[in-house]
Amino acid sequence: MTNNQLPLIFDGHNDILLRLYKMGEKHVHRKFLNGDNKGHLDLPRMRKGGFGGGFFAIYIPSDLSLEELIAEMSKPRYDVALPAEIPFKEALPVAVKQAAILARIERESEGAVKICHNARQIRQCLNTGVLAVIMHIEGAEAIGEDFSGLDVLYNAGLRSIGPVWSRPTRFGHGVPFRFPSSPDTGPGLSDLGKELITLCNHYKIVVDLAHLNEAGFWDVAKNSDAPLIATHSNAHAICPHSRNLTDKQLAAIRESGGIVGLNFATSAVRTDGQSTPETTIEEMLRHFDYLIEHLGIDGVAIGSDFDGATISNEIKDVAGLPNLRQAMRAHGYDEDMMVKLCHENWLNVLERTFGS
Repeated sequence: MTNNQLPLIFDGHNDILLRLYKMGEKHVHRKFLNGDNKGHLDLPRMRKGGFGGGFFAIYIPSDLSLEELIAEMSKPRYDVALPAEIPFKEALPVAVKQAAILARIERESEGAVKICHNARQIRQCLNTGVLAVIMHIEGAEAIGEDFSGLDVLYNAGLRSIGPVWSRPTRFGHGVPFRFPSSPDTGPGLSDLGKELITLCNHYKIVVDLAHLNEAGFWDVAKNSDAPLIATHSNAHAICPHSRNLTDKQLAAIRESGGIVGLNFATSAVRTDGQSTPETTIEEMLRHFDYLIEHLGIDGVAIGSDFDGATISNEIKDVAGLPNLRQAMRAHGYDEDMMVKLCHENWLNVLERTFGS
């Protein structure tokens, strides 16, 4: 434990690789290792905040920028048009470049960062102070119809896949950024998408539900034999955003022995769906309480969306994570609950997903 015996955080989602990729610099991985104090994440601030590891997303950017998306989600009501599907031949080189940034971070970290292939390695890293990384892909555009991209990325360390971001792929349909809205926004998985789920089960790869629409969610639930996992999502009953999960979806996740990572994105936290940093940790704790009520204490974790969303000013960046944990403790979560919510629940569900 660190920061006055606060438990380490294992996190369900971040977009640091996209931020580094967009810089377009040859040695951009060194900015992460040395610290650039930009965005939400770098290694020195992670150590300061007690961030032990998490899912690092590879994401193929659309023409719609994060800044444009946040501006749209600052309106009282919004329905952001889904970007067009990105062809495989355009997506794969971008995915490879982001995977290479992560590989260089590991190689030049002098043992401080490890790309983990199983839960045992993650646990070892948390116990020894090494940053534990799961390579994740958010939107499977870089996986071709013959699944060749899956083979290449799996061998590079890929262990988690979101079949879609909030746009269509050959595998299914993403849920749009819409408020207020149900997550039931269109068709589910394609036949190829269902085949992808079967392959993920075979290779012990996490299937992330975070950006799937409701029909896609139920297709995964029907076709997967693994715990249902939403790496960064919140409760629709509190914030009626299309990205959030209904009580029925939460019940299915609980029945599967799955997990939901609390999303810090303020548009998924606030009752008014607004993307603004003027959001309190207390509002985040309402989602924690609700998710614990519906999933049980073993089914809830953290999925920050650092470097991919607007975060509360009470946290600001990864160095502010002690503020969240102190608020959780003051809210009444005992030490056993704190450890489970901060990292142990992720380790347990990944042990059941990855196998021994």
